Amino acid sequence: MTSTLAKKETVARKWYVIDAAGKPLGRTAVIAANLLRGKHKVDFTPNVDCGDYVIIINTDKAVLTGKKLEQKSYYRVSGWIGGLKETKARIMMENRSDYAVELAVKGMLPKNSIGRNAMTRLHLYKGNEHPHAAQKPEAWTLD
Repeated sequence: MTSTLAKKETVARKWYVIDAAGKPLGRTAVIAANLLRGKHKVDFTPNVDCGDYVIIINTDKAVLTGKKLEQKSYYRVSGWIGGLKETKARIMMENRSDYAVELAVKGMLPKNSIGRNAMTRLHLYKGNEHPHAAQKPEAWTLD
């Protein structure tokens, strides 16, 4: 039995739109990470970047289930002594919901050049509009 392996030169990339309104942030991030990675394709090859472009709209309307709004924290470090900064999930979703989704998707991608290239194909928008209509993106529904 032979296996079909994808080559970087022959990868056909499509555009998908995911609407995050009313959907859990983690489930939206899982679907986006799988599309960016190309795991939904028949000829998925782990060592080849064969993923698609993903547009996520309405990131400000994504929901966090349970007590995550009060208990979850996002951390960043300035590099200085005592420079650890903490932001609660409620504040992050109010002010920078697109960045919260970006962090969730980034954590689900591999930590190598394939993951870094996949992140360049992710486009996040707080509202319902996006400027990628010319690419004719297909709507992807969350199961």
